[in-house]
Amino acid sequence: MRVVFMGTPDFAVPTLARLHADGHTLVAVYTRAPAKAGRGMALKASPVHVMAEALGVPVLTPTTLKNAEAVETFRAHAADVAVVVAYGMLLPQAILDLPRHGCLNLHGSLLPRWRGAAPIQRAVMAGDAMSGVGVMRMEAGLDTGPVGLEARLPITHGMSAGALHDALMPLGADLMARALAELEHGALAFTPQATEGVVYAHKITNDEARIDWTRPAPEVANHVNGLAPFPGAFFEADLGKGPERVKVLGALATEAKGDPGTILDEACTLACGTGAVRLTALRRAGKGGVATGPEFMRGARLVPGSSLGA
Repeated sequence: MRVVFMGTPDFAVPTLARLHADGHTLVAVYTRAPAKAGRGMALKASPVHVMAEALGVPVLTPTTLKNAEAVETFRAHAADVAVVVAYGMLLPQAILDLPRHGCLNLHGSLLPRWRGAAPIQRAVMAGDAMSGVGVMRMEAGLDTGPVGLEARLPITHGMSAGALHDALMPLGADLMARALAELEHGALAFTPQATEGVVYAHKITNDEARIDWTRPAPEVANHVNGLAPFPGAFFEADLGKGPERVKVLGALATEAKGDPGTILDEACTLACGTGAVRLTALRRAGKGGVATGPEFMRGARLVPGSSLGA
């Protein structure tokens, strides 16, 4: 089929590569324009942009899709279907109506739970036992369209948002490949989303990343793991040279107890409001690499009984 692909981050790359490998005609790839990044603030193309160029597919980076020029450019592709994976821009109805089979979105959750910008992180932060991906036919509402296919994946104990993200990427690529095969043969049926159980995955903000040791241990662990690797949950403590920010990139809930914020053992287990969490991966500001709990304890010269504050 003639496919317009629309995506931006690395989550979308396996799906783009799979559609190319399956022999679909990729008539155009839409992605966000190169943005400044890194210490030198040089312009950096998106992961999808880089892959599209490697595949020899024309790349478009419009700043809007809401004017007549953008609509006519899209119309000229004569696409059978548009495949959208974390594109980062809303598609107006004029665009949604153009492909012969509509626009299909690969979404990183089990809809209608976690509609919106950060479904993977929010699922881990909420302590969900199950995640997955779905292929949805897009409509004007935010992730409200009917679902054609779905694949489920358990969220295992201690799994980070980064690990879940990486596991869902190939699962999503396979699911979209199956969806297009069924669509091409008229066998892809869509089911309206349930009206109950709708939850929105609001964009992650930096001001919600601070760890609160007074919360129950499972909530603290989910908070840490849901924000790993980005933006990273953190605490601040005086480690000998004044207040210092430390990011925590992995945590496991345990049954230990103590005053919230107190280090309980040399493995870097921290007491919470109820229970405790063992910190498995930490990064000190300006120190570069990630340390295990015991490595962090030795480097910061901490001992059991020390307090990192509640």
